[in-house]
Amino acid sequence: MSAWKISAFAPKPVVQDALLAHEEAWDWDPEVVLSGREVAEERPQDWVLEAWLSRKPGKSDTQAVQQLFSGRAPNLVIEKLPDEDWLTLSQQGVEPIDAGKFHVHTPDYPPLDTPGVRSFAIPASQAFGTGQHETTAGCLEMLTTMKRRGVTARNLADIGTGTGLLAFAALDLWPRALATASDIDDVCVEVVEYNAAQNGFPMGAGAGELTMVVADGMDHPLLQARGPYDLLIANILAGPLVELAPSFARSTVAGGSLLLAGLLETQEASVRRAYRREGFRLAAKIVNGDWSILWLRKRNTR
Repeated sequence: MSAWKISAFAPKPVVQDALLAHEEAWDWDPEVVLSGREVAEERPQDWVLEAWLSRKPGKSDTQAVQQLFSGRAPNLVIEKLPDEDWLTLSQQGVEPIDAGKFHVHTPDYPPLDTPGVRSFAIPASQAFGTGQHETTAGCLEMLTTMKRRGVTARNLADIGTGTGLLAFAALDLWPRALATASDIDDVCVEVVEYNAAQNGFPMGAGAGELTMVVADGMDHPLLQARGPYDLLIANILAGPLVELAPSFARSTVAGGSLLLAGLLETQEASVRRAYRREGFRLAAKIVNGDWSILWLRKRNTR
């Protein structure tokens, strides 16, 4: 199959901002797989944004990449790749990650055969296509910490689930919980169902099963009917997290937990301020790279 790649070289913060812009580009062509990485280990501040395609890029493709960059976009390099599986090419260099009790790998790698470790196979184009794996790893580590500190989740929801990975991790830790996953993008329904089947999680509405809905935030009758929750997970973006603070507060039981991620460390203060007004306190936090992962608990009394 013919494979093409568009590359844009820029400093690390510029590429990270472009990756965040991609998260908000709801009309993004799902056949264009995006990733970001260091150019070389010895040059950690020099990054490249790469867009992988199974067709020759047209004007609309290059414009879509350029629009991810605010201000002046870097020059784009377009190249035709050898006739190999373009999706496999896009996943090259994506190493497995270990976080908490979890090992996340692409199907190209075998699961980790270590007692007490749960392996998840997630295609790289899904799990790490935006380059934000630090937030995912931080959430997996924090979920493990919650379990070790005695958190009990009988009713949980993963808002903005994407691949379903964090919902799977929560169900592994609390296997009898009622679990709901949602995303604003209906493409994620098929992705979550596929990944659930590959990783041994049944879809359904019962205890230990995962229910998937398409929703903007908490705006879905099923999400509202199944709440309030004792664990809400949201690995999205700082702006939506602030906007969702009141509805997350209404959807969380007293003493319940929120796991928030997708926010840069520089955005942490504004997010924590929004949730402090809604009666949450900080239980723990992890800083992974440039990203903050927050565990908040709702006070029993306001």
